[in-house]
Formats: sequence, structure tokens, C-alpha cells
Amino acid sequence: MPVTTRRATLDDLGELVPLFSDYRSFYAQRQYPETARLFLYERLSRNESTILLAHFDGLHDVAPVGFTQLYPMFSSVRAARVFLLNDLFVAEHARHKGVALALLSAAADYGQAEGAIRLDLETMPDNHAAQALYRSQGWHRNDETLRFQLPLATR
Repeated sequence: MPVTTRRATLDDLGELVPLFSDYRSFYAQRQYPETARLFLYERLSRNESTILLAHFDGLHDVAPVGFTQLYPMFSSVRAARVFLLNDLFVAEHARHKGVALALLSAAADYGQAEGAIRLDLETMPDNHAAQALYRSQGWHRNDETLRFQLPLATR
């Protein structure tokens, strides 16, 4: 079944929250719908992220079957815009039907339209299925840098 994508708005929160909660559960986070709603509301209302939704063609009156969330960043070295593809999720019943491909393509189109020089993402080392998908779409592993984190909650 063909897949269409579109940019989410605040009007989509009701349909997006359950999908986002399932995404967070996939990463072992407890399902708190109000936390999800507030987080998404803040990102969308402050224009801090772009969320792209996927629907099966002709089924726009039912809940979306996947989403991706892009965060704007900038490369000082390159003096250019970059987007972090932070979230990509497809509902279990819609997997292996082209939804992730459609979302990755829509994200690339959006980044290009916004003048970005690249999209970045990270995934877990054991998520081989996602890595294979990314590679099949032209993504490549960046071995030029090391990524570090400083947890701030414990400071």
C-alpha cells in the first residue's frame, strides 16, 4: 500500500501522542501520555522540531502509522544548517510496508528544502535492521568523530 507523508501540526497531537508513547516504550520508557503530549506540544508550539507523519494512501482519516522528528542544528565549521533525525518510528502493524522508507525520504526532502547540508542520526549498535535500512538509503557511518555525552541531571 502506498505511503504518504506530511508535516504534523498541533492539530495532530491527539493522533501523535499514542504513537510517540509507543516509540518511547520501544526504548524502555514508561508510558506517560501527558508527558508525551506536553513534550510534543512544546516542540511544535515553539517550532523547535519538525515532525513528519506517515499514512497509508487514502487513509488520512485514521491514525498515522509512523513518524520522524527532526531537530535543527548548525555546523559552525561548515557554517551551515544540519538536522538531527532524532526519532523514527513505525507502528508494529505497519512495519515492512515502506513506511520507514517514506519517512526517511520525506526527511531528506525537507532537509534539502530547508537548505541543510546533511541529516545526522544515531542508533543503537545492536539495531542491525535500522542500520541496514539507513545504509540502503545512502546513509553512511561517520567514523571521523567520537560522540561524547555529559549527563547533567546528576550535577
